[in-house]
Amino acid sequence: MCGLAGALWRGARQADWQQVGKDMAQRIRHRGPDSHGVWCDPQARVLLSHVRLSIVDLSAAGHQPMHSACGRYVLVFNGEIYNHQALRARLNPVPVFRGHSDTETLLACFADWGVEATLRAAVGMFAFALWDAHTQTLTLGRDRLGEKPLFYGWHGDALLFASELKALAAWPGWSPQLDRDALTLFLRHGYVPAPYSIWAGIGKLPPGCYAVLDARAREAGEPPQVRAYWSLTEAMAQGRAQPLQVGDDEAVTLLERRLSDSIGAQMLADVPLGAFLSGGVDSSTVVALMQAQSTQPVRTFTIGFDQPGFNEAEHAKAVASHLGTAHTELYVQGGDALALAPRLGALYDEPFADSSQIPTLLVAQLARQSVTVALSGDGGDELFAGYSRYAHANALRERARQAPAWLGGAGRAAAAMLAPLAVHWPAASHWRDKLDKLPSVLGNDDLAFYQAQMSYCLYPERAVLAGHEPRYGLSDARAIPADRPLAERMMAWDTLNYLPDDILVKVDRACMAVSLEGRIPLLDHRVVELAWQLPPQYKVRQGQGKWVLRQVLYRHVPPALIERPKKGFSVPVAAWLRGPLRDWAETLLDAQRLQEEAVLRPEWVRQLWRDFLSGRDALHYAVWTVLMFQAWQEGQRVTH
Repeated sequence: MCGLAGALWRGARQADWQQVGKDMAQRIRHRGPDSHGVWCDPQARVLLSHVRLSIVDLSAAGHQPMHSACGRYVLVFNGEIYNHQALRARLNPVPVFRGHSDTETLLACFADWGVEATLRAAVGMFAFALWDAHTQTLTLGRDRLGEKPLFYGWHGDALLFASELKALAAWPGWSPQLDRDALTLFLRHGYVPAPYSIWAGIGKLPPGCYAVLDARAREAGEPPQVRAYWSLTEAMAQGRAQPLQVGDDEAVTLLERRLSDSIGAQMLADVPLGAFLSGGVDSSTVVALMQAQSTQPVRTFTIGFDQPGFNEAEHAKAVASHLGTAHTELYVQGGDALALAPRLGALYDEPFADSSQIPTLLVAQLARQSVTVALSGDGGDELFAGYSRYAHANALRERARQAPAWLGGAGRAAAAMLAPLAVHWPAASHWRDKLDKLPSVLGNDDLAFYQAQMSYCLYPERAVLAGHEPRYGLSDARAIPADRPLAERMMAWDTLNYLPDDILVKVDRACMAVSLEGRIPLLDHRVVELAWQLPPQYKVRQGQGKWVLRQVLYRHVPPALIERPKKGFSVPVAAWLRGPLRDWAETLLDAQRLQEEAVLRPEWVRQLWRDFLSGRDALHYAVWTVLMFQAWQEGQRVTH
């Protein structure tokens, strides 16, 4: 796991490019503390910078930026190619390799097969920047599911790119402007969805894509040409068109083999390795299949909470005991969160408000004390219908279809009556939020229903001064056929958007903050493709999700250790905001401060805070979202 940054510019520029590259690397040093490297060709006007967390081939042979044997290409790479040994065996003739790193394998394949053919053959998580000295072309690439981040965009006369936005701040003349429209999207979702970023003009490369900027496009200042080498939407469509016709036992065995292959490949490392274990279905399955392939006890790590209703550590301990892992647990108090809260704005690079960011960071810190690589069970909910909202949505929509048609119109009319009050009386906007969810439930638009259920704030433009929510439709949302069950469509939308922009961002930033490589075997694209080939009855039975995944797990762990209501990786945010975090929150939400910053409407924010403190716990999601923007803004040099 590593971090990369760089630039490609037009016109004449004078600078100490080695120092610029070092400064960019230093800002993301947490992603790769083992070494750093800079390469620049001032005549070609290109700069590549890299920081390395050594995982495979710890020698200097894995150092980056890395030059191809032919001298044509220079590569900076972040991630892991799990099948790189198989790729080496396919090269003909086999080159003389300097070491055994996957970076060197990838570079040789690029030189021999080209970018797209290599990406189609590679299995892994990654982001990279590849410079072709012969054609003066820059290629940026990202893995299929979006596990590794890559930001890019024109800033003045330079195309900048990096694993994290903070690296761009080292570029000479960096003067970013807040994208207020992206901020409205953040307040709605709790994250800034791709292709946006919080900075105007800087975007995110979509998963499964690579972007090419050739010499002509550079001189014209055009955006790189984005091309897809793998499509999740197409994989979903193909799975629906060609579902597997297998019996229950065969389906379970097929999934177990596919998962075991993925996990086995991801257990390869030249450094200590372990896994996160919550005691739920996903992480327990990953750990069970790890232990089945290991001759030593797998090292597992769990975070617990003293507050009732949020603690699953005892369940994880029971699973670990049954499997015989080397288990470590840490119980978290409100004071632990208080210590982390001021760091979150800088750590997550742009505003990010999934409150499970706190336990994710804490468990990453815990694991890093013993290992350098940790496997997690993320992705199981989206692939195998694990979220309770899927079942609830189907039931709610079915009841709504039986309601009188005039109710939807009445809900919209009531909401419209309150609209003029929303700006001047923020409390009215909260009531309108509730009313406006009514037509989304009663109407016929499944996407609107889904967006309403997933929104932290239904009308974020009311909170942002001069902010307008873009006509943003969920990525590829309309590509999911309307004749499919709502739960299936929601799974697709989650996998296309919520998974890469929330869940994977959370895991990447938390792990990288402590120089830990996080690997996610459920998101091997071959597992994803198999999941979408399995008919719905293999995911949900008798109202319970993850049927087939549970059956895999129950071949290794007794059901009694697993069967219980799902809690998720949540924290008692509402209690903390009224307790140990209240003073911190009051400082960030101070009315005079908000007035001076001139980004959020002070009256809206203060009313939201008062309503929450009065006992409306459900508002803690919106409050936390505002706080995460304020915490992020505090650590930034923002041009409003």
